[in-house]
Amino acid sequence: MERLAAIFKALSDRNRLAIFQTIRTCCCDCGVVNDAIAPDDTGNSVSDIASRFDLSLSTVSHHLKELRTAGLIICEKRGQWVYCRPNPDVLKDIEEFLDEAQS
Repeated sequence: MERLAAIFKALSDRNRLAIFQTIRTCCCDCGVVNDAIAPDDTGNSVSDIASRFDLSLSTVSHHLKELRTAGLIICEKRGQWVYCRPNPDVLKDIEEFLDEAQS
């Protein structure tokens, strides 16, 4: 239950929720293959994510850190770039929790 509380706390911030939705949408549309980030995909780099928001890069980085700490995203550094993708295990946990609530 603590894990879910941390997840929902991280998503309770409007900007973090929007950033997480951007990462989820980008990964679905931009080429996540077998839970790995496609090598030529730049759609989910930290700088690309930041460019979609009227927030400073440091603010976006802070929000990404909160999402990562809650387990919602996985970040991978390749060279100078950091890429983010949703954590499928956590998405499954959220889905199961919501399904239980409907029962």
